[in-house]
Amino acid sequence: MTHRTRPALGGLLFFALLLSVGAYFTFAAVQGDYGLFRRAEIKVEAEALRAELAKLEAEVARMENLTLRLSDDYLDLDLLDERARDVLGLLRPDEVVVR
Repeated sequence: MTHRTRPALGGLLFFALLLSVGAYFTFAAVQGDYGLFRRAEIKVEAEALRAELAKLEAEVARMENLTLRLSDDYLDLDLLDERARDVLGLLRPDEVVVR
């Protein structure tokens, strides 16, 4: 006579639990708040912010240059003339306006 044994239900549940825990941690490592996809998003965002920072630094440098050129210590007469003409809308008699 042969006896058939069933697979141990406890062992099957143990491996199912291990598989589900492994799947959870794999999902969390890829999709979670600190996962691979979020890391890639952060890298892209950081590059965009670096580019914006560089653009803003260039704008600040340009504005500092213009401010220096119109300050009391250093007066650029050409820039002053340009700004006065732009603000007041004045022209010299020898100039021709093209619109």
